[in-house]
Amino acid sequence: MSKSVRPVLASTVAACLLAACASAPPAPPPPSPQAIVASIQAAGRHDDSALRVTPLRDAGTEALVDQAHKDAASGQYPAAAAQLDKALQDEPHAPDILQDRAEIAVRLQHYAHAEQLAQASWNYGPKLGALCARNWQTVLEMRRLARDSAGVASARQHRDACRVKGVVRM
Repeated sequence: MSKSVRPVLASTVAACLLAACASAPPAPPPPSPQAIVASIQAAGRHDDSALRVTPLRDAGTEALVDQAHKDAASGQYPAAAAQLDKALQDEPHAPDILQDRAEIAVRLQHYAHAEQLAQASWNYGPKLGALCARNWQTVLEMRRLARDSAGVASARQHRDACRVKGVVRM
């Protein structure tokens, strides 16, 4: 190799190495399970839908759900999951219990299961209102973790369709 080619080759290699280092910033770390659940719950709280659905259930199932909420509030997510699983044995198609269980699955980092539970909740639920918004926000967050931008966009559209405007009275 001639002496005049070496400096050109060295500078070309150096430029390529610098370009490779500066090409793409590292991906940001994924959000914590707590942050994901906060986003899911906020979707339901900030729903300005005119529709409110309140399930009626037997006292035994209600006690299991209440205990699950207490367990979750104290950070005992496996115990909360167990209580909700028992409640789902009594009422396997209860959309609110399915969504609560999906949110516990997120906290346990069982993301595929969380998405399945949210979809089941939506399938059995009212498909409108706050619960619907939580269902689709769960799917949106799981699609975001999977880096599925088309899935995120689709879930966002479904979530936005959960809102029912009230009747304007004159």
